[in-house]
Amino acid sequence: MNIFEDANRKQIAKRRRIDWVLRILFLFATSIGVLALMALLTDIVMDGLSRLQPELFNNFPSRRATQAGMKSAIVGTLYMLAIMLPLSFVLGVGAAIYLEEYAKKNRLTRIIQLNISTLAGVPSIVYGILGLTIFVRMMHLDRSLLSGAFTMTLLVLPIIIVSAQEAIRAVPKSRRDASFALGATKWQTVARSVLPSSISGILTGVILAMSRAIGETAPLVMIGALTFVAFLPDSPMDSFTVMPIQIYNWVSRPQEAFQELAAAGIIVLLAMLLLMNFSAIMLRNKYNKHI
Repeated sequence: MNIFEDANRKQIAKRRRIDWVLRILFLFATSIGVLALMALLTDIVMDGLSRLQPELFNNFPSRRATQAGMKSAIVGTLYMLAIMLPLSFVLGVGAAIYLEEYAKKNRLTRIIQLNISTLAGVPSIVYGILGLTIFVRMMHLDRSLLSGAFTMTLLVLPIIIVSAQEAIRAVPKSRRDASFALGATKWQTVARSVLPSSISGILTGVILAMSRAIGETAPLVMIGALTFVAFLPDSPMDSFTVMPIQIYNWVSRPQEAFQELAAAGIIVLLAMLLLMNFSAIMLRNKYNKHI
């Protein structure tokens, strides 16, 4: 018995040493990423804090750094989100409900599910090429706000579908059975039991997908979103620009003043992203309390 006890103690001690070494390695790797991020954020804040003036939000882009602002880029981003949000929510959540609640589990649905999961990892530039081909050229929407919103909707749809499916799948089967036992139809069960129980996860996925969309540049560059727009779009068919493209335009200029403007634009974009992520957390916590 003593031999076996000694062997067990040695194995336990060995596992603890390995666990300690791995913990230190993971902590070291995490620290490098966090320190690099903090250094980058500190550099951006130091460069752009002085440019966070009302003129940044009230002025249009200009070739003079002292007069330049990002009003058209901020408004263009908000307009694009206003078109994307209802489209992506209805299409994405509708597709998730169909695949989880109505579609038969056969080979075809497995292929569709595999394709959706694959599309969620496709590089964003591919969606830009697709949007250029379909919306700009085939549908003749030109380089408009509408074509940009449609392209970004294609980008976020797979993410929303996958996250909505996971949220719907997490609803216990007992809730569906209880609803059916009370005489509810399939749609009544989905609308009054499944969706209220999964809405927190669905909204979290939608908001995080929107957060990704407002930080994307490649698809909008492909469809020709302009970098210098000194007006606000009056209709969905007008030309537009968004915050990442305006920031990229300023970064590409050699003057230090434009570099500071770009840093200020990055701060505004980060604040918007943090606000959206905070909203996702608040909505999730709110609806979880009511379940």
